Amino acid sequence: MYVFDEGPLASPINVVIKKGDGVKQVAYALFKNNIIISKQLFEITAKFYKLEGSLKAGEYRFEPKISLYEALKQIAEGKVYLRRITLPEGLTAKQMLDIIAANDELEGELTIMPKEGEMLPETYTFSYGDSKDSVVKQAVASMNKFIDENLDKNTQNQAIRNKNELVTLASIVEKETGIKEERGLVASVFLNRLKRGMLLQTDPSVIYALTKGQFELGRSLKRKDLEIDDPYNTYRYAGLPPSPICSPSKEAIMAVLRPDESDYLYFVATGNGGHNFSKTLNEHNKNVADYVKKIKQQRKKKQR
Repeated sequence: MYVFDEGPLASPINVVIKKGDGVKQVAYALFKNNIIISKQLFEITAKFYKLEGSLKAGEYRFEPKISLYEALKQIAEGKVYLRRITLPEGLTAKQMLDIIAANDELEGELTIMPKEGEMLPETYTFSYGDSKDSVVKQAVASMNKFIDENLDKNTQNQAIRNKNELVTLASIVEKETGIKEERGLVASVFLNRLKRGMLLQTDPSVIYALTKGQFELGRSLKRKDLEIDDPYNTYRYAGLPPSPICSPSKEAIMAVLRPDESDYLYFVATGNGGHNFSKTLNEHNKNVADYVKKIKQQRKKKQR
């Protein structure tokens, strides 16, 4: 039967079916875009299968040689084309909102301004006509759902008491290491320090104290930065900062909920992307000296 035969479409194409369009308007849109060769046959087929009242508005992607019946069925089932937007892990709320605001495939202006750490880094889908606010709502709902599903049943320590503390520590872990395999160890260091009442002394929180997540610092921290009187300065104030310093990934959150078991209290960069962990201050100072030596050697090589 002809309606099941291959159609004339030669390459993929997106077509928007407007709200309120009836079967005649839909048939014309498909005919105009060379998806079908007969408007009348499309109308007859829709009536025969009792689908003329089921056609749904939206943007549809049609693949080459799609049959008339498959095109009809796709629209009747509302299988709209989904676009994607990625919110990378470790960004601040402002950086995430900037990505959403800059997406010209989304409609409207941003009116929802979530707090730091309230959006989950993920790739989200949206349809033609969706608003920028709708993506923000998705990201906030995803974070709430993930934490609600994991907070109570996975907490293995007494240092984290609530959602804010969980996301705050996870945001620090996210910023401290880009190596996924290290997250559990990094989390264990901070949890061990919290349990002992030690200062966290984490540089990313100091950077947040200086920028409040509104801009990139654009330079290395200086010694005087560690003296800033700000609750996010973990070199001066004990415990966790008041709130998250970025949007942590699922993996960073789970690293806090299920940290590696360790007695480590310190860590420092190796100079090769990872970190050296230590249990005592003497070990840590040696690792720091090794790191400084390696950085100096790398600089000399670049100058040659």
